[in-house]
Formats: sequence, structure tokens, C-alpha cells
Amino acid sequence: MFGFLKEKLKSWIGKAKKETEEPIKPAEKPKKTKEKLEKKPKLETITKKEKSKKQKLPPQDGNQIPKDQQKVGSLVLEDIKNEGQFKDIEEIYEPKITKEVLEEAEELEEIESEPIQEPKEKEEKKQGFFSRFKKKFTQDKFDELFPELELILLQNNVAYDAVDKIRMSLNEKLVGKNDSDVDIQKALKESIEEILINPPNIVKEIQRSLATKTPFVIAFVGINGSGKTTSIAKLAHFLIKQKFSVVLAAADTFRAASIEQLQQHADKLKVHLIKKDYGADPASVGFDAVEYAKKHHIDVVLIDTAGRMNTKDSLMKEMEKIVRVNKPDMKIFVGESITGNDATEQAKAFNESIRLDGIILSKADVDEKGGTAISVSYITKRPILFLGTGQTYNDFEVFDKAKLIKKLFD
Repeated sequence: MFGFLKEKLKSWIGKAKKETEEPIKPAEKPKKTKEKLEKKPKLETITKKEKSKKQKLPPQDGNQIPKDQQKVGSLVLEDIKNEGQFKDIEEIYEPKITKEVLEEAEELEEIESEPIQEPKEKEEKKQGFFSRFKKKFTQDKFDELFPELELILLQNNVAYDAVDKIRMSLNEKLVGKNDSDVDIQKALKESIEEILINPPNIVKEIQRSLATKTPFVIAFVGINGSGKTTSIAKLAHFLIKQKFSVVLAAADTFRAASIEQLQQHADKLKVHLIKKDYGADPASVGFDAVEYAKKHHIDVVLIDTAGRMNTKDSLMKEMEKIVRVNKPDMKIFVGESITGNDATEQAKAFNESIRLDGIILSKADVDEKGGTAISVSYITKRPILFLGTGQTYNDFEVFDKAKLIKKLFD
């Protein structure tokens, strides 16, 4: 069970984890290209000729210079005016490079190259602020990841309504959480587990009922070929092991060899079978079985009914009559796990007609997809009671959602 679905989910979970674990790459500084370097303006160099030209410039009007800038070094602007031309200002202002100047420059360079050390207290506060800033699992990220999971679930026979429920639950568990706190597998596991229904303890249900009345009546419904008769025999064997007495009712009076098939199981299990000729009223066969159980103090009556197509109104009405006459304490739908969404739709139709109490899924051992087990109880809002897992009477498991989830994810 779950072969295909398990592998696909494992692959998707791995991909989703990778998305959340990728670190944020710092933005790279743009590299300086050759063109940009060529466009950088060059420093002007002044030739001796240009120097001489500058020296021959006409005198400037001193009135245009602010008073606080009129004195330059030891040269007074008034002196320049009197001379009628500028002297070589470059010579006047050219600094003399002495030993002291060089030492001061080297000292300044050392200071500038040293890293600025902030006080320890400030550094700790800065780190604390950034440690609180964490990457969130966003809605956009969820919307990007989920469609692939949705396709995986739909391809493995999970009903669309069940997929939608998983989407809403998963969205609530992931979006807005810190990426470091997100556990994709755990969230998906919990979302699937939420849509499954754990069954009631059928043994305790029967014991409780027998305290007030006898017998406990169970009617089985489903379409032809779903494994209904075999499932009845398996449940009879299960109940006998729990110390209950059982009688079978062959109310399938339409299908050829159905009575003979149930008789073989009755003989192997050493229980009594109530039967009539083919074509007899199925409801009357069930009624006779209930009366026999009352008379002989039999604990449980198991009624086999003819396979009904859920699309045939006349056949569904026949089944409703069986239920109305025999008033079963429990109505169980039997469907093939491997038929996927067909089994889910059948269970839904039967539930609308007679209100089911539980579901048995046959051939669960050969169901590689497993979607029916996930979605059928969510769609019908009825629990899966048992899983048929093989050909022998012992190949019959009480449904346990924790065990099913373990099979899917471990």
C-alpha cells in the first residue's frame, strides 16, 4: 500500500525542504568594467606654458573677493594690484616637504587604515536586532510549491475535496512561520491525519448493544465484485475470535452462485446460514435470520445483500427496503481500494441513500496508490472500520489512522 504515493510525497517534501533551507545570497557589488574606467575623468596636468599664460592674466578686481578672503598667506592682494600682475602664485604656495611633514602624513595614514571599533555594548545590541530578523515562509512560496503536491495527490486517487482540505490545513501550518521553524513533512503528515477518522471499537459497540437487546444486526452493501461476501466471512471470523456467536443471511438472491459462495464460508467457519431460493425477497431472508438469532440466542447477524449499482434507482430502493425491514444496528459499505475515486463516489451515493455507519476497503494490500483510504472517510464523514489485506480470514486489519500515516511516511 502507498508505493507510488509514498515515493512521490518523499520527492516533493525533499524539494520543499530545499526551498526553505536555501540561504539568502548577499547582493553582489557591480564590477567596474573597462568602459566605466575609461569614462572616469582624468586629473588635469598643467604644463609650463599654461603656467606662464596664467601668470600673464590681467589683474582681478579685488572688490569681487570677500574681505575675509582678501589676505592669502603672507601675500596681500593690495601688493598684487600695485605690481600690476600676478607673481608665480604656485611658487608662493608650494609646500615645503620636510621630514616632520612626512612623519605626520605616515602617522595619519596608519590611523585611517585602522578599523573603527565600536563599544562592545553597541555591537551586542546590533547582533541581537539582526538575530531577531528571520526569513518567513510566504504565501507566494506556498502557492508555488503546492500545485505539484496537488497533482501528486490527485494522480494517486485522493478526492479533490480531500486535497482542498489538505491545502487549507497545510497553508495554515506553514505560511507566516519562520523558515527555521518549518517542518514540511510534519505539517503534511498532520494535515492528512486530520482528514482521517479513527473507527469506533466494534467489539465494544456490540457488547454495549447486547446488554439491552439481541441480536446485533449488520447489513453489508456495495456493488458487484467489490469483495463483499469475502469481507463478511472475514468479519465473521474476527467476531468468533472475540467470543461472539454469529449467523449469516444470504440475502443476495439475484447473483448466480452467491448463495453457494456464502455457504462455503459458513461451512469453514462452522456457523449457520439462513437462505432461500433465488428470486426470493431479500428483505425476508434478513428477517428470517434475525428471528433465528433471537430464538437461538445468537449474538450477531451478518446480512449479505446483492451488489447494487449506485446509479440504479430501482436497485437502491430494494436495498432501502432491506434496511427498513431488518433495522440493522450497523450498515457497512464494502469497496475495492484499488478502484480509487470510483469507490469514493460509490460510498458517497450509498451514504446519501441509507446513511452508512462504516466502511471496509478490500484489496488494500495491492493498492499502490492508497488515495481511497485517505479520502473515502473524509468524503462520507464515516470511518473506515477494516482493511482487507489478503486472501485468508486473518488478512483483515482494524483500521488505525496512525498506522496508516506511518506506512505512508516512514
